[in-house]
Amino acid sequence: MKREYGFRPKKSLGQHFLKDKEIVREIINKARFDPADRVLEIGPGLGALTPLLAKGVHHVIAVEKDSRLTDMLNKRLSAEKIENVHLINEDILKLDFSRIPSLHGRKVGVIGNLPYNISSPILEKLVENRHMVNRAVLMLQSELAGRLIANPGTKAFGAMTVFIQYDARVSPLLHVPKEAFHPRPKVDSMVLEMDFQRPYPERTEDDVKFRTVVKGAFAQRRKTLLNSLKNTLVSYTREEILAALERGDIDPKRRAETLTIEDFLRLTSALIAVS
Repeated sequence: MKREYGFRPKKSLGQHFLKDKEIVREIINKARFDPADRVLEIGPGLGALTPLLAKGVHHVIAVEKDSRLTDMLNKRLSAEKIENVHLINEDILKLDFSRIPSLHGRKVGVIGNLPYNISSPILEKLVENRHMVNRAVLMLQSELAGRLIANPGTKAFGAMTVFIQYDARVSPLLHVPKEAFHPRPKVDSMVLEMDFQRPYPERTEDDVKFRTVVKGAFAQRRKTLLNSLKNTLVSYTREEILAALERGDIDPKRRAETLTIEDFLRLTSALIAVS
């Protein structure tokens, strides 16, 4: 890659460039963006997705942290006479979505091959900005993707699973082998769709309390629910937690990964009632 492009991928930025053109076409097809859509692309890199994406949507806002790649992609887009891409050389984790002029208050679609080393913070940022995002089509490390689509009762099911599935309907779209990238990562990837227009149908009366309860339940996931909550929800007594579990019809000997989102919502309501 150094011989072809004049630079080496930065390990510090988790750079792995998608090179399989057939997979690129599959991702764009499965993303199902409309011609009127405005799409935020996270980490366009060398532009594996960008030109094809730009041909099918109204506007692309491509955010790339590496200035070397921004310069090269700018030249490529100019050479291909693609004029509906707005390139931003910035760290996506520091970007204020509300200040992107291209959006003008519109909801945006999101697409991206997320760097493995910052996938979780990016997911958290998307959740925080879900009022501005309708759908996100993201390529993630297979293990992380598996956590986001996990079912209760499995080892992969955790606090992040609950938060993501509470705020968006998550669907697997495509398996991507490690051979599709350069440099080749150690693991395969998976493309997921997160539909923020279709969150979990039941909602909590107190979002902060709900998230605190979920984090507390999983903080010591090897312990029983009662013991984990007793050690993390310090504003509640053991008796209050027991009363809330009984009110929510939840066995205090269960562990956090066995609870459904509905269970966590009932437990949150019960804790609010006993406080």
